[in-house]
Amino acid sequence: MARAAQVADVSPRQVSFAGAVQTLNVFAPKLELATPADLPRLWEMLIWALGRHRVARRPDRYEPRAVKRRARPMALLTVPRQQARQLLERYRYARR
Repeated sequence: MARAAQVADVSPRQVSFAGAVQTLNVFAPKLELATPADLPRLWEMLIWALGRHRVARRPDRYEPRAVKRRARPMALLTVPRQQARQLLERYRYARR
């Protein structure tokens, strides 16, 4: 991505990672089937295509790295799942 940014004459932070992954997924089959003579040309095309995907300008878009609500405490499953099901079934019928 750094090379793609250099070729596109932009900052590496301006190149979209998601766009790079999508472009690489499109190019992967072509690169696998290419002859060794075609690889340098395909590689340059890939680098150029990666540099074309820019991150959109998104002012004031940031979120705190925090969880809004804490998960409720839950008991750990300390017995085999089948045994736990049997216990639940017995409890369910005992309540009736």
